[in-house]
Amino acid sequence: MARRELDVQRIVDIASIPSDTELQSWVELALQDYSPDAEVLIRIVDSDEISALNQQYRHKQGATNILSFPIEIPEGVEDIDLLGDLVVCPSVLEQEALSQEKELKNHWAHIIIHGILHLLGYDHVEESDADEMEAKEILMLQKIHINNPYQEQEVNV
Repeated sequence: MARRELDVQRIVDIASIPSDTELQSWVELALQDYSPDAEVLIRIVDSDEISALNQQYRHKQGATNILSFPIEIPEGVEDIDLLGDLVVCPSVLEQEALSQEKELKNHWAHIIIHGILHLLGYDHVEESDADEMEAKEILMLQKIHINNPYQEQEVNV
């Protein structure tokens, strides 16, 4: 049986943040084909903290929705199941969901799965890598009845 642990740090705690059970279910979904044992930290922060981290580690200004920090295990160290940390900014997620006309909970699910895939080594720097990563996200989200988050939303006039 897989042993997956999730630690959630709520630096901000507002009603729209999913429960630990929901977060755990999305982590499990993202890891089901990849890692039998894994430990993940999700830190939920305000825009100031994620802006500072974004500047420090990505050299980019402003708040972002999620940052992924994969663990770098030193050579010779074994038996560490820590996959890495995800830092999420709920105010950015809320703004994105509103502007993209997406259900907030669905956007949370997508962004957590997206972050876990980054921890597993996926990225979207090259177009072919982005296509592969997006295809995995779409398939995972379909399993929990969430539509393709990359598909243009139809606007009824």
